Amino acid sequence: MLSLPPVSLDELRFALQASWQPDTAYQSVDEPGNPALGQCYPTSSVVQWFFPYFEIARGRVDTGSSIETHFWNVDARSQSAAHVDLTWQQFPGGSRVLDYELLDRDKLGDSPRTALRCNLLLSRVRKRLAG
Repeated sequence: MLSLPPVSLDELRFALQASWQPDTAYQSVDEPGNPALGQCYPTSSVVQWFFPYFEIARGRVDTGSSIETHFWNVDARSQSAAHVDLTWQQFPGGSRVLDYELLDRDKLGDSPRTALRCNLLLSRVRKRLAG
């Protein structure tokens, strides 16, 4: 088992961005100039692995031309419910969250393909952080 020292959210952000590939994206989407596209769920899963107090949020985002399902993290320990979204840049300016719910980490029900994408991203991030 690879043991890692504590990591900051900024360090994790850089490791995630360097680890995103089409094989970790939803439906292997690959859009030049938009590396975060399709990476939201595996990214939120990796953030939760490193920061267990973050829950995964699933919400709807209005991009101005469509309504998209999106995932990010929420620290629900406080009344302010701090949101951390390391893939928001996939959306055009002016996009907005319409609503969201926090997912029960014990009942995520990931498909085998989704679990593979999350595990692949986690493995790459852990290796990158280990140097």
